[in-house]
Amino acid sequence: MLPISVEHEANRKNIRRFSWPAACCRWTRSCTYVYFARLAGKYGPIFSIRLGSKLGVVITSPSLAREVLREQDLVFSSRDVPDAARSISYGGGQNIVWNPVGPTWRLLRRVCVREMLSPSGLENVHGLRALEFRATLAHLHRASAAVAGTPVDVGAQMFLTTMNVITGTLWGGSVGSDSERATVGKEFRQLVAEITEMLGSPNVSDFFPALARFDLQGIRRKSDVLKDRFDQMFARIIEQRRVKAGGDAQQEDFLEYMLRLEKEGGDGKAAFTMTNVREELDAVVGTDRLVEEAHLPQLHYLQAVIKETLRLHPALPLMVPHCPTADAAVAGYRVPAGCRVFVNVWAIQRDPAVWKDPLEFVPERRRICAGIAMAERMTAYSLAMLLQAFDWELPASAKLDLAERFAIVMKIATPLVAVPTSRLSKPELYSA
Repeated sequence: MLPISVEHEANRKNIRRFSWPAACCRWTRSCTYVYFARLAGKYGPIFSIRLGSKLGVVITSPSLAREVLREQDLVFSSRDVPDAARSISYGGGQNIVWNPVGPTWRLLRRVCVREMLSPSGLENVHGLRALEFRATLAHLHRASAAVAGTPVDVGAQMFLTTMNVITGTLWGGSVGSDSERATVGKEFRQLVAEITEMLGSPNVSDFFPALARFDLQGIRRKSDVLKDRFDQMFARIIEQRRVKAGGDAQQEDFLEYMLRLEKEGGDGKAAFTMTNVREELDAVVGTDRLVEEAHLPQLHYLQAVIKETLRLHPALPLMVPHCPTADAAVAGYRVPAGCRVFVNVWAIQRDPAVWKDPLEFVPERRRICAGIAMAERMTAYSLAMLLQAFDWELPASAKLDLAERFAIVMKIATPLVAVPTSRLSKPELYSA
């Protein structure tokens, strides 16, 4: 329960506040962006909202979002760091997400983009991505062949695949065997889930900074425990790299690059959509070979399906709040320095003034982050492989539930469990 008041900015020069009486509103992460969208429908595309002792400004229009994120990006580039994130990211100052723009942030971004997320960096680990995706196909094929009709948790398998690609890119390690997928992968996924859950939880310390030192909800203590678990997991890997003996020449991974810097002192419709994707895959790739990243530019409908899915269910429905470093004007409204600026992507991408039939899933619509290149490749590649290699159906009597759950990132509320049936013409294609 959180006391809030809503203020509509009516006067474009000197703010005149039209306020609701202070209300006691049930503030839950699962409906924050929906609640903000309702307020925008009543008060307009920009309004302020008092969150405890802090002022927030909510943006709910493409033009205003462009003004904040592009035209005045330098002023709004800093972040309002949640109290829990200060612990989990070592004070917030050593994290590319929370760090304010400056020399340290530029160094972090330069290192990440140049060594890991640049086109050449992504191309260097193309073989790793292909290997991990094929390992996932092999695992699913073995599971479906062992007991026909066995359902699998699709989200869990894709998490493991993504984790293996990222850890392989960073330090060359991965979760390989079926037993490891069931133990280490599950433990790592649980840890990540706990962290996202904690970061998305309403925290009195964020709404009333004067009370932060008391940690009334124990969130900071919990974040310290989670950080220690992460440290223990990664410390062993880092130490192995420090003492690794010389051997055959090989591609330097990201962790080795960072350690080298340290050493050197450096800084109905669903069925129709599925049919269309399958027909495109069969036309471009066929069923006698596996899809490769090189095929992705030709899979236009697949890309449209992914983009339309992200339009309706954005991974970050509310962008990480921005925090202006100086007083600014947005669409003529004064936005004071130090307030929290929310950009409601969820509402913008469902705005009927921008999108025709905004709640309809229409991949045929016209379209126009440092990690977007990797995310686009991995999402399209994994979806193409799963749809090319298997027929998918829900378990008997199960219904597809697309309800959302927000915990700093968007998740499907009920894990998607489906039954895969192999469909490739050559069984050897399922070998890792």
